[in-house]
Amino acid sequence: MKTQTLTPDRAGFDCAAALLGEGQLVAFPTETVYGLGGDARDDMAVARIFEAKGRPRFNPLIVHVPSVDVAKQYVTWNDDADRLASAFWPGPMTLVLPLKPNSGLSTLVTADLPTLAIRVPEHTVAKKLLETFGGPVAAPSANPSGKISPTSAAHVTAGLSGRIAAILDGGPCGVGLESTILGLSDTPTLLRPGGLPSEAIEAALGAPLARHHTGDPLTAPGQMTSHYAPGAPMRLNATDLHENEMLLGFGSVDATLNLSPAGDLIEAAANLFGYLHKMDALEPETIAVSPIPDHGLGRAINDRLRRAAAPRP
Repeated sequence: MKTQTLTPDRAGFDCAAALLGEGQLVAFPTETVYGLGGDARDDMAVARIFEAKGRPRFNPLIVHVPSVDVAKQYVTWNDDADRLASAFWPGPMTLVLPLKPNSGLSTLVTADLPTLAIRVPEHTVAKKLLETFGGPVAAPSANPSGKISPTSAAHVTAGLSGRIAAILDGGPCGVGLESTILGLSDTPTLLRPGGLPSEAIEAALGAPLARHHTGDPLTAPGQMTSHYAPGAPMRLNATDLHENEMLLGFGSVDATLNLSPAGDLIEAAANLFGYLHKMDALEPETIAVSPIPDHGLGRAINDRLRRAAAPRP
């Protein structure tokens, strides 16, 4: 398959929407990372997502929709969802809610779970594509499963060229981390930290979030223990440098690449996956990573780094 690169103009959106309507896969930018989109109602299209990524079938997908009103067509809404959607949608937050009966979605999207992960993206290209297509789009990150997430069209090309129909090039992603995922079927639960800090969510709810723990059953995307991995092994919280290591730094350190010399967590989050791609291309024996403060977006950064450093399956 030859993968087309489309520009975000009328012709590009029309072509991307037509391909989605034919059951083909189109990568597109969101504010978090590039997503690999397929029609969430089409079993074959969703199966192609799993095939292109080499993704385990038991790992559910996030469905992207253009508005809260459309989201309510697929999930059973509640007061917590209303409060959070009013505060943070469109934006880098995914809500996991009970799936409505007869939703019309492929059962592959939910991995046969009774819940659906759904979000309204903020990126103008993603919003325009969803409006042009006029249907729900299942879209995990547009990379081979377990590898570094893509924050540019070039990253998608490197990982999936020849496996998907098209890439809609909308430039680099601003947030650079996947969405924060919240379970709202019962007690509000942080299922995956991400581009929206949990402190902001707790402030909006007026209550602390429960936490999903490693080893708990998979209930949402992005909970695999080993994920986001470069080719080289990684050593986290490195305060010195061993022989044959390259340092991915943070703060005032001498490093091969520095996520944020100023110690800015927003800058570090935006740079994380792009810099991991760059470090991977240098083919180090080991990637050492400076300590990252574990608050705000630092929690999501550390989550991704722990998964990237985990033993490979």
